[in-house]
Amino acid sequence: MPTPVARALTKLGADMALARRRRRLTQASMAERLRISEATVRRMERGDTGISIGTIAQAFFVLGELDKITRLLDTATDDIGLSLMNEQLPQRVRKKRVKSDSGAL
Repeated sequence: MPTPVARALTKLGADMALARRRRRLTQASMAERLRISEATVRRMERGDTGISIGTIAQAFFVLGELDKITRLLDTATDDIGLSLMNEQLPQRVRKKRVKSDSGAL
């Protein structure tokens, strides 16, 4: 696993743990709401790479932050994707010639 990815997951887990504690939720109550074990909650909060995106999305829902999942990779603000698309734009756009019924142009 690339180090930046591991760091990002560790930070996400720590942020989720902080958000849970700020809402005065125990790991046991979080696990119950997510229908997972407390051990899985602990793994999620440590940034374990084996936690499914579905479980993480449910945790965001329980924390009242589901809207943030939908904005993770907003294509309207995807600078890299937009740049790549712009590179592939044609230099000029020409009107297509229409063939006549006689076959002559």
